[in-house]
Amino acid sequence: MFTIEQIKEAHAKVKSGADFPNYIQDLIILGVKGYDTFVNDGHVEYYGVNNYSVISEEKYPEIKVEDTANKERFIEFLVAHQDGQTDYITFCNHSGQCGIAKWRVDIMEMTCTYFDKSGNEILIEKIPG
Repeated sequence: MFTIEQIKEAHAKVKSGADFPNYIQDLIILGVKGYDTFVNDGHVEYYGVNNYSVISEEKYPEIKVEDTANKERFIEFLVAHQDGQTDYITFCNHSGQCGIAKWRVDIMEMTCTYFDKSGNEILIEKIPG
């Protein structure tokens, strides 16, 4: 099964949101089925087959996640990030400002779902193949 070190190597190639599709392909090769990224500290829970999972450490100082989601503003930030206009930490800060607590990438379904603090789905998008 995959390790956090292998995932870090794949993630090191990501410079902006424009690199995300290649990152997903690297994770598929490793056997990752999906993962949850937590905006408050950047830790990620990766999961594979047979309930296998690994959890990364926190990636940055705590980011405040607003209590109320602002879907429209979040979409604006997301589009800019996917266009390569912002780096990862900027996107995480924008997500917190918009009330996004985590996102779940489902590699099998090729979707990314963004959730608020209460676990409500705010946005589901298809990941480009």
